[in-house]
Amino acid sequence: MGILRVACVGGLVLLMAPMIGAQETWGFTRFVRPVEAPVITPQKNSIFADPLTGRQVHWEALHTFNPAAVVHDGKVAVLYRAEDDSGEMKIGGHTSRLGLAESSDGIHFERMAAPVFYPDKDAQQANEDPGGVEDPRLVQAEDGTYVLTYTQYARNADRYTVGVATSRDLRHWVKHGPIFAEIPAYTGLKYKSAGVVTKLADGKIVAVRIRGKYWMYWGEIQIRLATSDDLIHWKPVESAAGVPRVLLSERSGLFDSGFPEVGPPPLLTKKGVVVLYNAKNAASGGDPSLQAGTYSVGQALFAANDLTHLQERTKRPVFKPELPFERSGQYAAGTTFAEGLVYFKGRWFVYYGCADSFVGVAVVEIVL
Repeated sequence: MGILRVACVGGLVLLMAPMIGAQETWGFTRFVRPVEAPVITPQKNSIFADPLTGRQVHWEALHTFNPAAVVHDGKVAVLYRAEDDSGEMKIGGHTSRLGLAESSDGIHFERMAAPVFYPDKDAQQANEDPGGVEDPRLVQAEDGTYVLTYTQYARNADRYTVGVATSRDLRHWVKHGPIFAEIPAYTGLKYKSAGVVTKLADGKIVAVRIRGKYWMYWGEIQIRLATSDDLIHWKPVESAAGVPRVLLSERSGLFDSGFPEVGPPPLLTKKGVVVLYNAKNAASGGDPSLQAGTYSVGQALFAANDLTHLQERTKRPVFKPELPFERSGQYAAGTTFAEGLVYFKGRWFVYYGCADSFVGVAVVEIVL
């Protein structure tokens, strides 16, 4: 397949973003904002009975951002991180839960009144309270099961890990705990951001086995790799020294000079495995065209027959904060923090967090 050309979405005129760091032979080539506004914003009047405190909380009053996405029952379903108005007024000071919103066109969403995933009186309470569940990535298994990877944040313990959960309907979830829970050496490791490798099959994106295993790129600061037989229990790919093998790290003078962090679930193509990643510009010695601290989107291409082998990596971001809602919020330096990727009605949609405050969407082209 060649480049998928996009003309319009749902009858709306597309607002063209500059082709920053466009690739002609692999990966994502263009990000087009179909609307100049967020598609999901906070709602101060949403009420939820918190099972841990018994109190009514305004669960999505402050911020709604960093979304995962899949196609479910003919609609785009987005799981988004929502912060309530409790705690300190600073980044990370509130409780996060995951809300569910659905769309028939990928742009206009109707959301459920209560969160579908949250800290509860369950086996994961110590990993998620206080702090919450954050920054989801979402894939579908071959049997239709939805597999969620997310950050478990225990604020008082200063601990965060990648948790995994499964569901058949996106509304009722089974939590399985940290992805490396069965490996004692990783018990104290702080780690977040994990995307399972997928493929486009029969018009939908599903988790894919390569050489008999599932694969997951994971981590911030440094991006690494893990394998699994069941999408629940994972084993890091280690170096000869017995530590997680580092595949991507920061680069001086570039948009990812602060660090890279895994974005949406990576995609297997004829060219290899395309990994979209979120990149932080360093406070000094970074990309001079970006504000210090800005999060933009880059991409890397890994060999399909060796998922540790980096073939190419963009030197400029493919998507970056440009519009006011991508810069105005609790993260003032701005973010286009990509976490959701779907193929819907013949088009590719990327869903991203804006300044740690809103959810945005871009329609993209890709060389498969």
